[in-house]
Amino acid sequence: MLFRRATLDSVADGKVTLAFRRWKRPTVKAGGRVRTAAGEVRIGGIGTIDAATLTASDAAAAGFPTLDSLHRMLGPENGDPVYRIELEGIAPDARAALRVDAQPTAAEWKAIEARFARWEKEAAGYFPAILAAIAERPGVAAQELAATFNMDKPKFKRDVRKLKELGLTESLDVGYRLSPRGATVLERLRSSTAS
Repeated sequence: MLFRRATLDSVADGKVTLAFRRWKRPTVKAGGRVRTAAGEVRIGGIGTIDAATLTASDAAAAGFPTLDSLHRMLGPENGDPVYRIELEGIAPDARAALRVDAQPTAAEWKAIEARFARWEKEAAGYFPAILAAIAERPGVAAQELAATFNMDKPKFKRDVRKLKELGLTESLDVGYRLSPRGATVLERLRSSTAS
Protein backbone atom coordinates (compact mmCIF):
# COMPACT_ATOMS: atom_id res chain seq x y z
CA MET A 1 0.00 0.00 0.00
CA LEU A 2 1.65 3.21 -1.17
CA PHE A 3 1.13 6.71 0.17
CA ARG A 4 2.21 10.08 -1.22
CA ARG A 5 4.46 12.13 1.09
CA ALA A 6 1.76 14.80 1.56
CA THR A 7 -0.71 12.09 2.58
CA LEU A 8 1.77 10.69 5.10
CA ASP A 9 2.21 14.14 6.63
CA SER A 10 -1.57 14.41 6.97
CA VAL A 11 -1.82 10.93 8.52
CA ALA A 12 0.83 11.97 11.05
CA ASP A 13 -1.13 15.18 11.81
CA GLY A 14 -4.38 13.23 12.22
CA LYS A 15 -6.01 15.04 9.29
CA VAL A 16 -6.19 11.91 7.13
CA THR A 17 -7.83 8.99 8.91
CA LEU A 18 -9.10 6.89 6.00
CA ALA A 19 -7.83 5.38 2.77
CA PHE A 20 -9.80 3.78 -0.04
CA ARG A 21 -8.40 1.28 -2.50
CA ARG A 22 -9.86 -0.84 -5.30
CA TRP A 23 -8.20 -4.23 -4.82
CA LYS A 24 -8.91 -7.83 -5.74
CA ARG A 25 -8.01 -8.58 -2.12
CA PRO A 26 -6.55 -6.40 0.66
CA THR A 27 -2.80 -5.97 0.79
CA VAL A 28 -2.88 -4.92 4.46
CA LYS A 29 -4.41 -6.43 7.61
CA ALA A 30 -6.48 -4.85 10.35
CA GLY A 31 -4.16 -4.16 13.26
CA GLY A 32 -1.12 -4.31 10.99
CA ARG A 33 1.36 -1.66 9.90
CA VAL A 34 2.64 -0.38 6.57
CA ARG A 35 6.26 0.72 6.44
CA THR A 36 6.78 4.07 4.71
CA ALA A 37 9.46 6.74 4.49
CA ALA A 38 7.70 8.57 7.34
CA GLY A 39 7.40 5.57 9.68
CA GLU A 40 4.88 2.78 10.07
CA VAL A 41 1.27 3.66 9.25
CA ARG A 42 -0.97 1.88 11.78
CA ILE A 43 -3.94 0.15 10.16
CA GLY A 44 -7.27 -0.01 11.97
CA GLY A 45 -10.37 -1.68 10.60
CA ILE A 46 -10.74 -2.76 6.99
CA GLY A 47 -13.95 -3.48 5.14
CA THR A 48 -15.51 -3.28 1.71
CA ILE A 49 -17.78 -0.41 0.76
CA ASP A 50 -20.03 0.33 -2.18
CA ALA A 51 -18.25 3.11 -4.10
CA ALA A 52 -21.62 4.68 -4.88
CA THR A 53 -22.18 5.33 -1.16
CA LEU A 54 -18.94 7.31 -0.66
CA THR A 55 -19.48 10.85 0.60
CA ALA A 56 -17.65 14.16 0.54
CA SER A 57 -16.79 13.52 4.21
CA ASP A 58 -15.15 10.21 3.23
CA ALA A 59 -13.15 12.01 0.55
CA ALA A 60 -12.00 14.69 3.02
CA ALA A 61 -11.03 12.06 5.62
CA ALA A 62 -8.91 10.39 2.91
CA GLY A 63 -7.20 13.67 1.97
CA PHE A 64 -9.09 14.35 -1.27
CA PRO A 65 -10.43 17.86 -1.99
CA THR A 66 -13.60 16.51 -3.62
CA LEU A 67 -15.60 13.31 -3.90
CA ASP A 68 -14.93 13.36 -7.66
CA SER A 69 -11.18 13.31 -7.08
CA LEU A 70 -11.55 10.26 -4.81
CA HIS A 71 -13.63 8.49 -7.50
CA ARG A 72 -10.99 9.36 -10.14
CA MET A 73 -8.28 7.83 -7.96
CA LEU A 74 -10.33 4.63 -7.53
CA GLY A 75 -10.84 4.38 -11.28
CA PRO A 76 -13.76 2.86 -13.14
CA GLU A 77 -15.79 -0.06 -11.87
CA ASN A 78 -13.96 -3.24 -12.86
CA GLY A 79 -15.50 -5.84 -10.57
CA ASP A 80 -12.88 -5.45 -7.81
CA PRO A 81 -14.23 -4.41 -4.41
CA VAL A 82 -13.46 -1.01 -2.89
CA TYR A 83 -11.88 -1.26 0.56
CA ARG A 84 -12.25 1.32 3.33
CA ILE A 85 -9.09 1.32 5.48
CA GLU A 86 -8.89 3.13 8.81
CA LEU A 87 -5.54 4.85 9.41
CA GLU A 88 -4.57 5.25 13.06
CA GLY A 89 -1.50 7.46 12.77
CA ILE A 90 2.18 6.80 12.22
CA ALA A 91 4.56 5.05 14.61
CA PRO A 92 8.34 5.20 14.36
CA ASP A 93 9.90 2.48 12.20
CA ALA A 94 11.22 -0.09 14.68
CA ARG A 95 14.19 -0.76 12.38
CA ALA A 96 15.44 2.82 12.88
CA ALA A 97 16.07 2.18 16.58
CA LEU A 98 17.81 -1.11 15.76
CA ARG A 99 20.08 0.53 13.17
CA VAL A 100 21.61 2.99 15.63
CA ASP A 101 21.99 0.41 18.41
CA ALA A 102 25.48 -0.67 17.47
CA GLN A 103 25.88 -3.24 20.24
CA PRO A 104 23.49 -6.18 19.93
CA THR A 105 22.84 -7.97 23.21
CA ALA A 106 23.91 -11.60 23.56
CA ALA A 107 20.34 -12.71 22.85
CA GLU A 108 20.11 -10.43 19.77
CA TRP A 109 23.45 -11.69 18.47
CA LYS A 110 22.28 -15.29 18.92
CA ALA A 111 19.07 -14.45 17.00
CA ILE A 112 21.11 -12.83 14.18
CA GLU A 113 23.38 -15.89 13.94
CA ALA A 114 20.34 -18.20 13.86
CA ARG A 115 18.70 -16.13 11.12
CA PHE A 116 21.89 -16.17 9.01
CA ALA A 117 22.23 -19.95 9.50
CA ARG A 118 18.64 -20.48 8.36
CA TRP A 119 19.07 -18.21 5.32
CA GLU A 120 22.40 -19.71 4.30
CA LYS A 121 21.62 -23.42 4.21
CA GLU A 122 22.52 -23.54 0.52
CA ALA A 123 25.10 -20.73 0.27
CA ALA A 124 27.23 -20.30 3.37
CA GLY A 125 28.76 -16.85 3.72
CA TYR A 126 26.39 -15.20 1.24
CA PHE A 127 24.76 -12.70 3.61
CA PRO A 128 28.03 -11.64 5.26
CA ALA A 129 29.36 -11.15 1.72
CA ILE A 130 26.45 -8.80 0.97
CA LEU A 131 27.24 -6.82 4.13
CA ALA A 132 30.92 -6.65 3.10
CA ALA A 133 30.04 -5.50 -0.43
CA ILE A 134 27.80 -2.73 0.92
CA ALA A 135 30.49 -1.70 3.43
CA GLU A 136 33.09 -1.48 0.66
CA ARG A 137 30.80 0.23 -1.86
CA PRO A 138 28.18 2.37 -0.11
CA GLY A 139 25.86 4.23 -2.45
CA VAL A 140 26.44 1.82 -5.35
CA ALA A 141 23.29 0.92 -7.28
CA ALA A 142 21.66 -2.41 -6.47
CA GLN A 143 21.99 -3.54 -10.10
CA GLU A 144 25.77 -3.13 -9.96
CA LEU A 145 26.09 -4.89 -6.59
CA ALA A 146 23.81 -7.71 -7.77
CA ALA A 147 26.05 -8.24 -10.81
CA THR A 148 29.04 -8.90 -8.54
CA PHE A 149 27.06 -11.84 -7.10
CA ASN A 150 25.90 -13.06 -10.53
CA MET A 151 22.35 -12.41 -9.39
CA ASP A 152 19.34 -10.60 -10.74
CA LYS A 153 18.48 -7.28 -9.14
CA PRO A 154 15.04 -8.23 -7.68
CA LYS A 155 16.49 -11.25 -5.81
CA PHE A 156 19.42 -9.20 -4.53
CA LYS A 157 17.10 -6.43 -3.31
CA ARG A 158 14.93 -9.00 -1.49
CA ASP A 159 18.02 -10.31 0.27
CA VAL A 160 19.16 -6.81 1.27
CA ARG A 161 15.66 -6.21 2.67
CA LYS A 162 16.18 -9.22 4.94
CA LEU A 163 19.29 -7.51 6.32
CA LYS A 164 17.37 -4.25 6.64
CA GLU A 165 14.74 -6.04 8.77
CA LEU A 166 17.52 -6.82 11.24
CA GLY A 167 18.60 -3.16 11.28
CA LEU A 168 21.89 -3.92 9.50
CA THR A 169 21.52 -1.81 6.35
CA GLU A 170 20.00 1.51 5.34
CA SER A 171 18.66 2.45 1.92
CA LEU A 172 20.09 5.55 0.26
CA ASP A 173 18.73 7.47 -2.75
CA VAL A 174 21.04 5.17 -4.72
CA GLY A 175 22.24 1.96 -3.16
CA TYR A 176 22.77 1.20 0.51
CA ARG A 177 25.10 1.64 3.44
CA LEU A 178 25.70 -0.31 6.62
CA SER A 179 24.07 0.97 9.77
CA PRO A 180 26.19 1.23 12.92
CA ARG A 181 24.65 -2.09 13.96
CA GLY A 182 25.49 -3.59 10.57
CA ALA A 183 29.13 -2.49 10.85
CA THR A 184 29.40 -4.14 14.29
CA VAL A 185 27.77 -7.34 13.05
CA LEU A 186 30.05 -7.51 10.00
CA GLU A 187 33.14 -6.99 12.18
CA ARG A 188 31.96 -9.71 14.53
CA LEU A 189 31.24 -12.09 11.67
CA ARG A 190 34.72 -11.48 10.24
CA SER A 191 36.30 -12.10 13.65
CA SER A 192 34.41 -15.36 14.17
CA THR A 193 35.41 -16.55 10.68
CA ALA A 194 39.06 -15.65 11.27
CA SER A 195 39.26 -17.48 14.61
